[in-house]
This record gives sequence, C-alpha cells and structure tokens, in this order.
Amino acid sequence: MMRSADVIVVGGGPAGSAAAERLRKGGAAVLLLDREAFPRHKLCAGWITPEVVADLQLDVGAYPHRFLSFRRLHWYLKGLHLPVPCLQHSIRRFEFDAWLLERSGVEVIRHAVREIRRDGDDFVIDGVFRCRHLIGAGGTSCPVHRAIFRESRPRERALQTVTLELEFPYEWRDPDCRLWFFESGLPGYSWYVPKARGWLNVGIGAMAQRLKERGEDIWLHWRRFAVHLERRLEIRVPQEPTGYSYYLRGPQARARIGNAYLAGDAAGLATRDLCEGIGPAVKSGQRAAASILSGVAYDLGDISAASLGGGWGSRAMIWGFNRGAKAQAAGR
Repeated sequence: MMRSADVIVVGGGPAGSAAAERLRKGGAAVLLLDREAFPRHKLCAGWITPEVVADLQLDVGAYPHRFLSFRRLHWYLKGLHLPVPCLQHSIRRFEFDAWLLERSGVEVIRHAVREIRRDGDDFVIDGVFRCRHLIGAGGTSCPVHRAIFRESRPRERALQTVTLELEFPYEWRDPDCRLWFFESGLPGYSWYVPKARGWLNVGIGAMAQRLKERGEDIWLHWRRFAVHLERRLEIRVPQEPTGYSYYLRGPQARARIGNAYLAGDAAGLATRDLCEGIGPAVKSGQRAAASILSGVAYDLGDISAASLGGGWGSRAMIWGFNRGAKAQAAGR
C-alpha cells in the first residue's frame, strides 16, 4: 500500500528534525524516513552554539539530557595558549538527535531509501512512499543528493574532511573545551570536549586532500594526539576511534531542484573555519520548511560559512587548513 504525504523528509538528524517540526506546525502532512532506529549511535563533538539554542527555541532548563555550558575555550596554536571567554555548549548526539526527532511530532518510519523517481509532479520512493515535496537531510551519503543533485551539485574533494573521534565515560576534572590547531603540520585541529555527567569526546579532523598530497593519513596524527592526551592531560584513551567524512561549505550551488531540497550535510554546509555543522543544518532545515509552506525562495547564501564570524580569525583558520599546514610541513 502506497503511503502519501505532502512532504517526505529523508534523514532524522538536526536538519531533518528542524524541517519536520516547522512543517508540522505549519499544517503540512509529513513523513520522516531514516535507515536507523533512534536513539542511534552518532559520533560528533556535540558542540552547539547559542545561535543553535535560539534557532531551536531550546529551553535549556527543560532539556532532559546531558547539557554542559563552557565559559571559556582554550586555543593552542603554534605554541601559543589563548584562553577565550565565551558561552558555548556541548550535548551528546545520541541523546540530542533522538530528543529533537521526538519533539518534531511527526511520524518516523525506519526505511533505507534506495530509489527515487518522478511521477508527474510527485516523487515516489521505493514504490511505497509518495510526496509532492522532498527534503534530503540524510548527511553526506544522502540518497536524495545521489538521485537528484549529484550531477548538478558534485562533491568538491578539496572541501572533504576526514575525522577520527571517540566518546567514552570519563570523570573529567577539566570542564573547559580545548582545541589544538595545526599540531605537527596537521591541516586541521584536534579537540577535547567534556560532556555533562561524566562523558568526554576527543577527536581529530583534517582536510583529506591535504593529507593525501603529503602521503599521510589521519591515523598518524591520531596516534600523536593520543600520546599528547596521556602526557599532558593524563587521559588514557580506552579504545580505537571511529572515522567518518563530510564536506565543508563551498560556492553555493543549487540546493533546490523543483520541489526537491537539500539541507545540512547533504548540502555541504559545515563551516569552513571550525567545520561545525549543527548550526547550518538547523537553519537550512527550517529554511526548506519555510520555502515549502510559504513559497519563499530557498536561499542559503546568508547562512554563515564561518563559526568565528568571517573575520581575521576565520580567515586564518581557513588558510591554515588549506595552505598553512602544507607550508609548515615543507619548512620542517
């Protein structure tokens, strides 16, 4: 039996949940498809900004899961230690994504999308789902991108990041977030992000193409980072990390074709300076919903490509990821 809806959202992460909630509140009939059951295991530093809190209208006091606020970030760059006063937050994606999806109030169906075809003005998914509007929010490997956008919006290899990270129970004593940039020529950075009630996320991320040009892989830098954690912070990493890859913000190609939309990592919206994806995912999901509900243009151009605001700090980070680390390596 064919299931029909006004809108089908593919992907239940922050982009998909934000779009689904906005659509439901606007009166649309929505189905959300995801290949995984929630709560799901999701690796992520879990760093969210005050802007994300505002966009989601998140009542921090009522949030039922782990939520930790940082009043200071520690930056390490070429021997310099820069403690930066701020207000930032951390969550566990395992909890956060499931909570957002439940809050959206839409019907969620576990389904791995394989085929999307057009049938007049509608989209038909695997012969069992039909909709007039379709939102692809399934991350880097989103089937909506693969079926509809791949030729007009190809991935830019120069903007691909590769990461290794690990989240584990740990009774940390240091409540501040710490970021190490360009250590040993790494075209990226590593991080220490504590989570509330005794959890810790540590990881490392870099530009994949730069690593390849230098004949290195991310594991070399992970091993150095693990030694650093043990020596400097007395943290013993309990197991091997897990890796994944995604794409940073490039020139804004089409994120809408007819009634099909891309949002979040499916559209490649992570920031160029700190590779942060949750904020752009939420904004783009809400924008896609607004476009469907009111007919406004689906414009992502003013969603910032820089977590640091686009000033000199952002430009320095972007240069370092793409050029500076290579030059540093050549000079050693």
